[in-house]
Amino acid sequence: MSSPSIKKYLPAAFLLSVTGLFGLAYLILYTLPTPGPRWLFFFFCVLAATGLFLPLTAFLNIRFPTNPPAQRVVVVREASLVGIYFATLSWLQLGRVLTLGLGLLLAAGLILVELLIRLRERSRWEP
Repeated sequence: MSSPSIKKYLPAAFLLSVTGLFGLAYLILYTLPTPGPRWLFFFFCVLAATGLFLPLTAFLNIRFPTNPPAQRVVVVREASLVGIYFATLSWLQLGRVLTLGLGLLLAAGLILVELLIRLRERSRWEP
């Protein structure tokens, strides 16, 4: 059993990235930065980043196989974490508190969370 091919993720990646990018373009061009559109900005940022990084996370899981192999849910979860990371970075930058150290610390925290989730999945796996 191996990870699903990258082609299986392309429709979802296309739908997520197109929705996110068109939503971001609409918000930037036609709305004022009031609280409602500002939260939509973060939502569309998560969608766009998740869609853009979904094929990359699928490729990385195929290139570096694990035991048990990464299921579709794992690949989507990893791409979603990347989307949440970029939305969080933009939120921190909006408040002018984002620094390189904080960005790296946040990335390390999300990577640690994913590694612990994968460790738990591996301990419960039965061939």
